This record gives sequence, C-alpha cells and structure tokens, in this order.
Amino acid sequence: MTDPRDPGAGFDANGNAAAPRNFPPAPLTNTDAAAATVGIDSAQVAAVAAQSARKGRILAWGLWDWGSAAFNAVITTFVFTVYLTSESFGPSGTVEAQLGWALAIAGLLIALLAPITGQRSDASGRRKFWLAVNTYVVVALSACMFFVEPSPAFLMLGLVLVAAGNVFFEFAGVNYNAMLAQVSTPRSIGRVSGFGWGMGYLGGIVLLLIVYFGFISPEVGLFGVTNENGMDVRVTMLVAAAWFGLFALPVLFAVPEYRAPAALRREKVGFFASYARLGRDIAKLWKESRQTVWFLLASAVFRDGLAGVFTFGGVLAASVFGFSPGEVIIFAIAANVVAGISTIAVGALDDKLGAKPVIVTALIGLIVSGTFVFVLHDGGQIVFWTAGLALCLFVGPAQSASRTFLARLIPPGREGEVFGLYATTGRAVSFLAPTMFALFVTWFGEPYYGILGIVLVIALGLALLIPVKATQEQLR
Repeated sequence: MTDPRDPGAGFDANGNAAAPRNFPPAPLTNTDAAAATVGIDSAQVAAVAAQSARKGRILAWGLWDWGSAAFNAVITTFVFTVYLTSESFGPSGTVEAQLGWALAIAGLLIALLAPITGQRSDASGRRKFWLAVNTYVVVALSACMFFVEPSPAFLMLGLVLVAAGNVFFEFAGVNYNAMLAQVSTPRSIGRVSGFGWGMGYLGGIVLLLIVYFGFISPEVGLFGVTNENGMDVRVTMLVAAAWFGLFALPVLFAVPEYRAPAALRREKVGFFASYARLGRDIAKLWKESRQTVWFLLASAVFRDGLAGVFTFGGVLAASVFGFSPGEVIIFAIAANVVAGISTIAVGALDDKLGAKPVIVTALIGLIVSGTFVFVLHDGGQIVFWTAGLALCLFVGPAQSASRTFLARLIPPGREGEVFGLYATTGRAVSFLAPTMFALFVTWFGEPYYGILGIVLVIALGLALLIPVKATQEQLR
C-alpha cells in the first residue's frame, strides 16, 4: 500500500503537500527560461551563447582578411604590379625601380600618420567606422586601376594608385588588427590570428582562380574580355574591388563597435596634440617596457622584408624567371595554398610555444630560401617554383606570430594606438625593402639582385629580434 506521505503520492520530501505536476512554476527570473526549466545553470547557457557569438565574430573578422586578398595578392603581388612593370610601361629595371620608390614614399606617409589614426579611433570609439572608411577608399582606388592603360603615359597614374592604396590599406589594417582582442581570448589569440592570415591566403586562391580562368588565361574571357589594351588585367581590377568591398561587410555588421570602459577612456585631443601624446606614450613605453620597444623595432625591419617578398615576388617571377602573366597566377595559387595551410597550422604552435620561436624559425627559413633563389637564378623556373614556395611556407607564420606577440601585451583601450605604433614602426623603415630592392637593381643592372636586397633586410630584422625577451609584462 502506498504511503500517503510518499513524495510520489503528491507530497514533497518533508511530507508537505506538493503542487500537481502540471501546476505552473514560479516566474523565471534568469535570462534563459528554457534552460532553467530543465535545470541547466544559466551561467553555462550564457557561456555557450558567448562562445557561439565569438565564433561568428571570428568568422566575420576573418572574412575581411579573405577579402583583402584582392589587394594583397591580386594588386600588389601577382597581377597589377606585374602588369605595371611590364615592357609596355618602360624598360626592364627602370619600371621596377620606380615601383620601389613609389612604395617607399607611401611608407613614409604611413609612418607619419598611422599611430595618430589608431590613437584617435581608440579615443573616439569609432574603430569600426574608420575600418570601413579606409577599406572602401582602398576599394575605390582599386576600381580606378581600370583606367591604367598599357602605355608609359599611364605609368605615373598606376604608381600613384598603388602607393595610395598601400597607405589606406595600412590605415585599415591598424583598426582591423586592433579588433583581434575583441574576437579572441588570451588562450586562443594565436589560433585566431593564424586563422585570419590563413583566410587571406585562401581567399587569394579563390580569387586568383576566378581571374585566371575568367579573364587572364582565355583568349576571350568572361563578358568577351580579351587582352587587347590590357583589358583582361584592367577588368580584373574591377573584380578585385568588388571582392574586397563584399567580404569587408560581415565584420562591420557582426563585430560591435569598440567602447572603452570609463576607467580606460582617454580624452580626445586635436590632431597635432595627438603627436604630443604619442611622444609621451613612447617615452613611457621606453621606460616601463623597453623590450616591447625593441620588439617593435625588430618587427618593423623583418616585416618590411616580408612585405618585400610579396610586393616583388610576382615582378621577379616575370622579369627574372620568364613567367608569363598566366604562369605568375598559377604560381600565386600554389603559393597561397602553401602559405594558407602553414599559417593556420602554425597558429596552434604559437599558442603552445609562444610567438618568438615561431618568428625566429620562419625568418631563418626565409633567409635560406631567398638565398637559394638568388644564387640559383640561372636554374630557370624550377628554382623559383621550389625555393619560392619555400618562401611562402614561412612568410605567413612570421606575419601572424608577429601580430600575436604584440597583441598579448596591449592593455584594453589602447589596441588601436599600439597597433598604429606597430604600423608606424613598420612603415618608419618601410623604405628599407623597396629601397634596397631598387638600389641593388640600379647598382647591378639586373632585377634578380633585388632578391639579395630583400634577404638582407630580413636578416637584419632577425638579428634585432634575437636579443628580445619573449616573456614581457603587459603594458600599463
């Protein structure tokens, strides 16, 4: 016989009358009523929801890198600069040197302005706004490259557009890099950074395949486009502009605008007063975290060497190793596959081992591979295929780990400023790789000597990095 005081007979464990099973429960006060109904901790639900939102933001953030391949891979490396340094615009050796000087001037402008733009975006809380502005200026400049016809009369226009695109792309990168802390955690920052760089390379693969099979390779491409008057390359610039503009949109919708906590906010000052503040910040940084200053200097040098590998890689493939424009793009696709896979894979090692071992290993690999390209340049295309792909194996990890090395140090609320300083120190010496490339080509009269100039820049950066301590206190 059932005990009338048995909890299963309508009484609770204390013998008091229990409510019927279908009796409405008390109003739920937590944010997830469904979770509370089945007995799940609402804090756990919030954590899962936050993780899901973070994954979406990481993907949206990485899609900007995917879209940026339009500028990095198509314009500055494998298509437009190769087109701009072809014999249609002037004699070999001369146009390559002029490209180097144009990019050196662009670097000087970035060095002067980047930290101020980053600092002011932090103070105004308009980091995402300025990412959008600078991104779509690059999109507009890319579209304008359509008007660069294959004639010496259009060389200056092409050089100005490439240089201006580099300036605004770097400004956009300052705010984009500053968002890394908004979409990652201290434990995942290496993987997230590697994911972003990897997305850039993979996006480059897809876009290069589209432009190669759609416009460059066929005698008559999509929409009836041919290579007459450089139309295949010029239309490719319109495709690149549309690509970047489209894939830059997700981060602008998915990642919220940065708002510094009240305790971390800094008063917004005028443009010229921003330089005075920057000077005080650098002096304070030198006093409190000198190792960080040394890292900024070392990374400035080796990152400029990395930029040189990309900027002049396609030019050298065409002018030294006899690659046709179509073959340059095929190599570019293979290079992006190698770089994308290595960058994503090494992101996990970054989180486990730290950024410095990754950077040092990558720089050594770059020096060895670059030296092989220079010494064996008479070996034909097989040399560039093997040693060139080896270069790509190391470039991405060095770039990604350099970003995470610094990101781990930056205090909340100063990401834009410090990444602006990161861009500035990089661009303060950004004349190095273009200048060394241009000087070596000018001195020796052969484009392949430019390889040696870039290798020397990377070696100098490695020498400056080795004494830097990998463990550092976070900036105050």
